[in-house]
Amino acid sequence: MSVHKAVKRVTVKVLHEMKQRGEKIAMLTAYDFSMAKIIDSAGIDVILVGDSASNVMAGHETTLPITLDQMIYHAASVIRGTQRALVVVDLPFGSYQGNSKEALTSAIRVMKETGAHAVKMEGGAEIQESIKRILSAGVPVMGHLGLTPQSIYKFGTYVVRAREKEEADKLISDAMLLQETGCFAIVLEKVPAKLATQVAASLHIPVIGIGAGGGVDGQVLVLHDMLGINTEFRPRFLRTYANLNEQISNAVAQYVSDIRSTDFPNASEQY
Repeated sequence: MSVHKAVKRVTVKVLHEMKQRGEKIAMLTAYDFSMAKIIDSAGIDVILVGDSASNVMAGHETTLPITLDQMIYHAASVIRGTQRALVVVDLPFGSYQGNSKEALTSAIRVMKETGAHAVKMEGGAEIQESIKRILSAGVPVMGHLGLTPQSIYKFGTYVVRAREKEEADKLISDAMLLQETGCFAIVLEKVPAKLATQVAASLHIPVIGIGAGGGVDGQVLVLHDMLGINTEFRPRFLRTYANLNEQISNAVAQYVSDIRSTDFPNASEQY
């Protein structure tokens, strides 16, 4: 009789232990069941159901339009495809800023309706109250500092953040604050590598970078960028591991051609 070995789930505790051991954390986004299943079985540690779904799944220019209901739909789909990865869900714009009661309601809905393991929120001191409230309900929170895409209209641009001393100092104090408040990890997006390395070294919680150099505790990329599905977005920090845009395009063109030439279906492909 074969014994089915249960897959050991990555938890917040596992990530902390990885940091202590100096073992790097691998994180990717996913928004649907099929992709989540593939990347989970390939060994990814953390899956972020990112509000980047607004861009790559819905075609919006920014992350702002996506709703809590839509995030819940994506997250529930991802959860059904994962056995091992820790699944973190972005709280979308407008579901937590400036109202800690609404923030708690949003986080509870995500946890109850999706089965996800944690939520992610952008910002530092200005959202501390919301983070505290969510943590008080037992929901793990991942922070996000540096370039915070939900604040795109405040910045006016997607350039590297915290190059100036004032902004760098705020980033360091915000990172400390997030740790003290109880966040289990922080994403640092598009900040100078030297600063990110400094932040990661001074915190005991894991720091995951995207465009923040190699001195942090792990890396995250958007799946559609990294697989070369989305070819318009080519920042310096992105390494593409496949060219799926071309492969899918070629496959579809071949399919069309085979139908036109009556090559498909052939005798063995019918009943």
